[in-house]
Amino acid sequence: MDLNGVGILGAIVVGGIAGWLAEQFMKSNMGLFMNIILGIIGAAALNFVLSLAGIYTGTGLLVYLIVGFIGACILIAIARAVRR
Repeated sequence: MDLNGVGILGAIVVGGIAGWLAEQFMKSNMGLFMNIILGIIGAAALNFVLSLAGIYTGTGLLVYLIVGFIGACILIAIARAVRR
């Protein structure tokens, strides 16, 4: 799993923030643990997809936060579509 140069602790903290922001933006109701999971997995999955497309996202906390937010929003949208 590519952590975009932020390390494990940084991935947990920034992933939690990204997941919380996505939760607020998408108006979903999830807990802190799910926010962290969505942020980390969302960032890793979106980084993977973007790397397959040949797009380099860069490194650092801000990039990880943005990519994690977008990835978590996508995961929330997918979860909503599957539930219906």
